[in-house]
Amino acid sequence: MAEVLLSHPLDRVALLRINRPEAKNALNAEVRRQLAEHMITLGADASVRVIVITGNHEAFAAGADIKDMAAVGAIELMQRNNHLLWRTIAQCPKPVIAAVQGYAWGGGCELAMHADIIVAGENASFSQPEVKVGIMPGAGGTQRLVRAVGKYRAMFLAMTGQAFSGAEAGQMGLASLVIPDAEVLDKALDIAKTISRMPPLAIAQIKEVLLAGQDASLDTALMLERKAFQLLFASWDQKEGMAAFLEKRKPAYEGV
Repeated sequence: MAEVLLSHPLDRVALLRINRPEAKNALNAEVRRQLAEHMITLGADASVRVIVITGNHEAFAAGADIKDMAAVGAIELMQRNNHLLWRTIAQCPKPVIAAVQGYAWGGGCELAMHADIIVAGENASFSQPEVKVGIMPGAGGTQRLVRAVGKYRAMFLAMTGQAFSGAEAGQMGLASLVIPDAEVLDKALDIAKTISRMPPLAIAQIKEVLLAGQDASLDTALMLERKAFQLLFASWDQKEGMAAFLEKRKPAYEGV
């Protein structure tokens, strides 16, 4: 059975579901490989405009599979090049939404932070507990976390390994939206449906400029924004969107 299941629950929306319930969806090498393959394929598929990643009600992903790591050496770990697999998610040109219920610990928390939008259940459980087994986060759990919640919270969470709820994730700025657990996937798909109806070129530019600009100076980031804004006036979708607004009808965006 595939360890990552692909479905298309809505037009132009792809859903990736991690499927290792016996291991609380722990991220072994095969899960990471399958996720990367799907992200590459979906990122290049013009019929897909939004990607949702989820697990099940018990676990989004309860971390890396310790059995897969315990005896490995530093050189072997380096040669696995896992960062290249993670990069397919972070650099996907399509919007990525993480629908998080249950455990999002270690690599699961890092996986959620690779998404562009995080929809979390109130009782979801986030954590970077790597320090408790003698290591540290290694897939963005320090760098993405500090950018999301600030230095002092990130230091505390990474050094103590303390878990925090979905509600707390929302309060500290890690989650985009926090809702009752049973509604998480439906809400994530509803957001995906809304985004899928937006002009794809504008969505792609918004994502690219937001990510590129966050580590640039304000002047440089504003220049990137300005150039992307100007570029979109060369698109058919811009003409369609503004014509539809003036004509009081719904636009039909084609991504050109």
